[in-house]
This record gives sequence, C-alpha cells and structure tokens, in this order.
Amino acid sequence: MRGAVLHAPRDVRVEEREDPKILAPTDAIIRLPATCVCGSDLWPYRGIDAVQEPSPMGHEYVGIVEEVGGQVTAIRPGQFVIGSFFASDNTCEICRAGYQSSCVHRELMGPLGAQAERLRVPLADGTLVATPDIPSEDLVPSFLAASDVLGTGWFGAIAAQAAPGKTVVVVGDGAVGLLAVLAAKQLGAERIIAMSRHESRQRLARDFGATDIVTERGDEGVAMIKELTGGLGAHSVIEAVGTQESMMQAIRSTRPGGHVGYVGVAHDVALPGEELFFSHVHLHGGPAPVRQYLPEFVDLILDRQIDPGKVFDLELPLEQAAEGYQAMDERRAIKVLLRP
Repeated sequence: MRGAVLHAPRDVRVEEREDPKILAPTDAIIRLPATCVCGSDLWPYRGIDAVQEPSPMGHEYVGIVEEVGGQVTAIRPGQFVIGSFFASDNTCEICRAGYQSSCVHRELMGPLGAQAERLRVPLADGTLVATPDIPSEDLVPSFLAASDVLGTGWFGAIAAQAAPGKTVVVVGDGAVGLLAVLAAKQLGAERIIAMSRHESRQRLARDFGATDIVTERGDEGVAMIKELTGGLGAHSVIEAVGTQESMMQAIRSTRPGGHVGYVGVAHDVALPGEELFFSHVHLHGGPAPVRQYLPEFVDLILDRQIDPGKVFDLELPLEQAAEGYQAMDERRAIKVLLRP
C-alpha cells in the first residue's frame, strides 16, 4: 500500500509500505477513505522532535472495516468506524473513569502510520466506534476531525470548565484551538474570546461561536483579556499550542479560581512555582481521552448540529502529502485532508 513516511526534517515521502496484517486477535484492519495532517505532526517535521529513522506518519483516522481478529466481537467488517490516537481497551479502571488515553494497555497509533491506504487498529473493540450506517461523503471530514482535533478541543473546553455564564479564552488558532471554540459554544459558554492574528482563522472562529477576537500576544494579549473582563481575567482558558509563551499567556489570562485546560503538546514548558502558587488557577489537561466523547460526536455530526470538518481548508491526494505538510508549516492551511 501507499503511505507517508518522514525520513528527516522536512523530508516527507509517499512510498510503498507493507500492507497491515492482523497481529493480535484483538486487531482490526480498516481501509481509509480520508486521512490528514495534524499540527502535532509538524514537531518532527520541523526537527523539533528528533527523527531517528524513516517513520510512518499519521494518527487520525476513519475507515471501513475490512478484517477483524478472532477476539473482536463489537466491530465487524463493512462498518464505518472512528478511532483515536491512542488505542485503548475501554474496560480498565482508568478507561472507565473516562481517561482512555491513559489506558493501562494503551497503544500509540502514530507509529502505525494512518496517512496511508489502510491501517491496523489494536484493541479494536475498545478503540473503534461505529456509525449506524455508512455516512454520506460530505460528513467524512467531520468524522475525521472527531478522531483527534475535535476531541482534543472538546477536552480542553471541559478541562477549563467552559459552561453557561462563563467567559472562555482560547489561546491558539490551529484546528484544535478553533474546535475548542466550537466546543465552548456547545457547552454553553456566554462569551468566547479567540486569540488569533490570521483573518481566515478569525472568520472560522466566529463561525464556530467566538464573540471576540484578540490579536495581541504575550503580555499585551494578557492585558487585553484583562481589559475585556473587568480586570479579572477569564473564568476558563484553553491552551492549544504547547509552548512556554502560550502556557504563560493562558495562566496569566485566567482569573483567581479559574481553570486552564491545556491540550497543546508541551515542548520545553516550565511553570514558575511561586507565580502559580499565588495565582489560584486550576490546571488540567494532557492527551485528550477522545474515545470518551466519540459516541456523542457521532450523534452530533449525524444530526448536523456541528460541522468540525470546516477546519479542513486544503484537500490533496495522499501522493501530495509533502505539499500538505509544507502548507501547514507555512500556515497557508489550517488543516490538510489527504485522499488515499
């Protein structure tokens, strides 16, 4: 099969890869009608995360089940399914508490390479959620978004305790940040402030429910949030970048007693203990337990109550994956959809 492989920083090639096979009786093989590039894929692409050897890429996926292992009972061939970037059994004590991304048997999907024609999914019964029927083609991008960026933005909003009557700030205008705006809106937030300097992303943020746009960053951005909130800061702040600057901007934009939901993959983030101590800010986040939310997402998307697929603003054939990476790296695209 054809699949994207990262050989070195900024060196993505689509080449022949071995077809996936059932390796454990709990596996499933799915055919991928669409796949995509994630903002977190840009860390190794830029060389910030080391690339030691040629590595299959991609961890977001939807597909049609082609084959299942002998112990798979809940998923069957022919179904359309959505999974998450961590495979999970969905039965362990941690999964039952709603943190499937920390499942005691979790398996990271990225090394299996979902930017391809087919994919092996471990722990299929616990990982995959099937739709009632094969969805219409126009819904496929939204289901694909549900496999990571929607779930990640949603977890960020929940961790920040976005709710009716709350003012929510979103730091980061990538796909996760934009879908955190959508999530905050769905959770009933009264005011949603998107921090963005890019006009196209600002428009999408407003489409998803942002009431205000702040273009300033760092200390200037914090000052603007304080100005908009009577000097207090926001009740809820979602950090969707993962840098020192974005984390401190999030914490300092939050009022005492408020909540920060951090879902940007952290790189060299160090928190100043004394400032955090006196801030009275709650912090919660990490890898989103996307599996927890997938059944709800299926209903919301099928009922067309939400359209997270709008974050895909560039579609390319899989063979042009390298162009997709470059477009996202240069911020010419929010998120790239690839068609195998």
